[in-house]
Formats: sequence, C-alpha cells, structure tokens
Amino acid sequence: MTPKLLTIAHSYVVNVNRRLAHEMARQGEGRWEVTAVAPVYFHGGNDIRPVTFEPMPDEPCRVEAVPARFTRKVHLFTYSRRLKRLMCEGWDFVHCWEEPYILAGGQIAWWTPKQTPMAFWTAQNLQKRYPPPFGRIERYCLKRCDGWMACGQSVVDAMLPRGYAAKPYRIMPLGVDLERFVPSGAQRSGVLRELNWGDSAGPIIGYLGRFTEAKGMRVLMAALDAVRSPWRLLLVGAGEMEGELRAWAGRYGDRVRLCTDVRHDQVPRYLNAMDILCAPSQTTPGWREQFGRMLIEAFACGVPVIGSDSGEIPFVIGDAGVVVGEKDTPGWAAAIEALLGDPARRAELSARGLERAQQFAWPVIARQYLSFFGELLERRSRQV
Repeated sequence: MTPKLLTIAHSYVVNVNRRLAHEMARQGEGRWEVTAVAPVYFHGGNDIRPVTFEPMPDEPCRVEAVPARFTRKVHLFTYSRRLKRLMCEGWDFVHCWEEPYILAGGQIAWWTPKQTPMAFWTAQNLQKRYPPPFGRIERYCLKRCDGWMACGQSVVDAMLPRGYAAKPYRIMPLGVDLERFVPSGAQRSGVLRELNWGDSAGPIIGYLGRFTEAKGMRVLMAALDAVRSPWRLLLVGAGEMEGELRAWAGRYGDRVRLCTDVRHDQVPRYLNAMDILCAPSQTTPGWREQFGRMLIEAFACGVPVIGSDSGEIPFVIGDAGVVVGEKDTPGWAAAIEALLGDPARRAELSARGLERAQQFAWPVIARQYLSFFGELLERRSRQV
C-alpha cells in the first residue's frame, strides 16, 4: 500500500510556497500519496504580507485549507480543530514544516496519533532560551518526533548541544525553482528599460530582501561610499530603513534605484538585471542569517554573489561566491571593487553559481525529504 504523507506549513498559504509539497508528490509518484495543509488566511507580521489561501490549478497533490487563529504572531498562531479531524484520516507520516518551539508546532506534535511517525523542520541557528510555555513545547516536540530536519549546518551546530542529537536528523535546505530562475538577457533588458537605465553605464550591484540594519544596509552604504570604480545600485525589497536609504541614495542621483513593490514572481527579472548580488547580513543578539534564499536564486540566474559570514551564508555560498567578514566594511568595499573591475572573475563565479544551484533544485530537495521519511518509517517499523 502506498504510504500517505501529510505535510503542514503556514507558508503553504502562498501557492508558490507549496513547491516542496508539489515536488514530493511528483518525485514520489507511485511511492507516496501526498496531502498538503495550509491556512485559509495568514496575516503575518512586519515581514509577511497578509495572505488569503491562494489556489493553483492542477496542483499535483491534494491540498486542504484549514482555518488558523492569531496569525499576526507566528509564535502564537494555532490551527483550528479541522486539522485535528484531518489528522485522524490514517496517515503514515506527518511532516511539520513549523518550528518546534511555537504553538502550532506543539499542536501538530500533540495531535499526531502516537502510532504515526512525524518529523519537524527548524531554521533556528541560535541557542535561545525560550520563556514558558515555548521551551516546554520545544522539549515535547523533540521527545515526540521520530526525527528532525535542519535548514543548514549552522542550525545543526546550534541544536545538537540542546539535546537534538538524541534523534535522527538531516540537513534540508530551501529550494529554488530552476524553471523560473534562469539567466535571461531579455529580462535584464526589460528591467533596465523600466528603470530608464542604459546597459553600458556601469555594472549594477544588487540587493534583495528586507531594508533593515540586521540585513546589513548600513554596511552596504558605507562600503559603496568607499568604492571608486563606477557602479549603480538596485535595491529590491522593503523595510524600516527605506527612508534612510532614500536619503542616502539622494547623494548619488540616478545611480541608485529602490524598487519596493516587487512581487516574488517578478524577482527573477530583477535578479537578471544585476551584475553582482550583495548579502551583507549582520548577526544580532536575537538573529543571524538562517539561510539566504536570495543567494540560491542569484546562483540560478547566473549572478555572482558576495555574502557576509553571518550564520548560514558561508555554507550556502561554498566556493561559488565571495565571503566577507560581516563587520569588515573596508573588506566589503575591496570585494565589491575587485569584482566590478574583473569581468572574467564575475563570469567564473557566474558559472560556479549555476552549477551550485543544481543541488538546491526543488526536485533534488524533495527526493532528500522522501528518502529521510522512508528511513524514519523503516526505523519505526523495526521498533514495533
């Protein structure tokens, strides 16, 4: 009998974020029957726009939308009892794509029938001490699970000393859609026309993400102030530092553009307009870069990257880009200057990035998930 997999995530409210579920269904066709659960609505915090469940025609797996409550705070949101009823349908495996220290993660672990193996995924790469009841929720989830998955090596390094070594685990990074994120001269030309920029007025340095101090905006501004080679800057995103960025950009006239209303389906176009992507994330007492999805999206578009050494960034970049100390502003200026003046080096990094992107392709990631779930199922069957 084909095992039935239930995968649950609040991010599944956005249709493109169900790509993992879709690929697990495709890659597991004939071997796994996949059902995804998403909220009917998710408000989110400052970094997530409010979203009503986005259907998609011809989804390759069954999708169930269930109500969720208190979705303004991801730590506090919960699913309705509709999920509990759904979880009684007789699943062979439950995949909780929620953090183990939030209420929803604990709820899923509690509602999963005891005879059903389950695994959760975490991106936490700091050894935080959670206040009640979140620390207790984390301990329960770890005790209840059959295994867990880490977003990257920095997560593993942070979690093993917390007792996570007691359960099987695998590194399961985020994926990239290699059908949408591709090198495209036509997309580059289109964006440059929209920006009223010519294609011969100097290389374009790019940034994609939140406009916050933790994402390195001040380091990037200070580094570019010191760069003497010709450059233009394309900032794609939004955030609390938008006003400060616009004031700084005013010193450079037409050389700096802020694009603050770019939807995720438009991101490949803007990445293709960049000659270099910078990811100058900064570690703070409460956060460090957990992955850096923009890095693998840039790889897939053939864009060379420069990243800081915060959190997971060095592990994601590997030998396919340049890593600079997060606080090393002169080092950032030197790295940018060096790539601006060396088209051959940019071409080399572009080729390396395109090759590295292959290991983050969603079909590859989905097969890794299914392989791990299969191992945990077999392990559970031996214990019965």
